Amino acid sequence: MKKAVWSGEKVAKFIKPLRAEQINPNGVDLRASTVLRNVERGILTHKRKIPKRVEVPSKKGVYHLRKGSYVVVYKEIVQIPDDTIGLVFPRSSLMRMGARLHSAVWDSGYRGRGEGLLVVHNDKGIHLKKGAKVGQMIFLSANASGQYQGIYQGERMGKGEEALLEER
Repeated sequence: MKKAVWSGEKVAKFIKPLRAEQINPNGVDLRASTVLRNVERGILTHKRKIPKRVEVPSKKGVYHLRKGSYVVVYKEIVQIPDDTIGLVFPRSSLMRMGARLHSAVWDSGYRGRGEGLLVVHNDKGIHLKKGAKVGQMIFLSANASGQYQGIYQGERMGKGEEALLEER
């Protein structure tokens, strides 16, 4: 098996669009594209119902977020290679201002523009600029039993964006 954690330069080959300053020694920074807020209850039983969401209004490209939970849509399109998983961790600056970014495992074969759960714990809230680096994605080598085939495959990818991922 290959080394467990990939280098940032290797991870960068599977994330687009990207600027050089987003590449770290062991991962790649993900930027906030849009911030959403759930406006109804979610349901998770034998079925699932993702709640309706609305974009949080921004002023001059800055979101003024009060204490609470939000969904951050990332600017980047990610492709998780075979025999690899992706994990996203919050940037330390985000935590130092009283907010956390939560994520699930990104399975082998996933392609799309993902999202994370942003929870603001700071009683005074935070200001988040569109395009700000909020999380760092790392890749780990894994023995996958298959490829991701779920409902989020290709999420938020516009026409022609699949070609971006082919440019390595």
